[in-house]
This record gives sequence, C-alpha cells and structure tokens, in this order.
Amino acid sequence: MKESVFFEMEFLLLIASSVVIPVAIYLFLLKIRAISRFSVLFFALILILLSGADVYLLQSLAQHAKTTLSAFDDRLFSSELSMALYLIPIVFGGIGVNLVSHVLVGHLNEAERRFDSEHPSRKRDED
Repeated sequence: MKESVFFEMEFLLLIASSVVIPVAIYLFLLKIRAISRFSVLFFALILILLSGADVYLLQSLAQHAKTTLSAFDDRLFSSELSMALYLIPIVFGGIGVNLVSHVLVGHLNEAERRFDSEHPSRKRDED
C-alpha cells in the first residue's frame, strides 16, 4: 500500500497541467504585443486539452487516494472538497472555449466585411 498520492507522477502532472502550463500560457499572451489568429487558436486548444487532462488526473488520483494510508489524500481527492479542485479545469476550459469563440467571431466578421465589399449590390438588396 502506498503512503500518499502526493508522491505519484500523476500528482506532478496534475500540478503542471493545472498551474504551471496555463500560467505560462497566460503570461506569454499578456506579454506579447501582436499575435496571429492561429496562435491564439493553438493556445486555446492547449487550454481545453489541459482541462480534459486535469479531469482525468483528478479522477485517477481519487481512485489512488482510496488505496493509500494517508487520510488527508482520501479527504482531499475523494470528498466534497475535491469539487473545488474541479473548478481549475472548468475555468481553464472555459477560457479556452472563449478564446476559440473570439477567433471564430473575428474571422466571421472579417469574412462578412470582405463579402460586403466584393458584393455591394447584395448588401443593398438585403437592407
């Protein structure tokens, strides 16, 4: 029987995917002055994938916590307190979805402007 899940590789991966990588992405996005649409989409998809990985790791750690000797592990990962841990991937996944939406809306606005400038007669017919 293991002593604690805090010494498992999954816990270190959870810390990296929940805190380290998303914070690095946010700092990078805040620091740069110009960024392409595809780069924003890429970082958004990474945030969404990380949130999925976080949920998987949290569930895996909850299963492992049941088999450890430490009561703290069980209380943290297998109780109502674990719901608070799920807020982190929810927030990062939501921000990722919001960034994808931002890129798509920007692209559609640009495509509509291009269409309107290339087809001025159609715009007058719709008004």
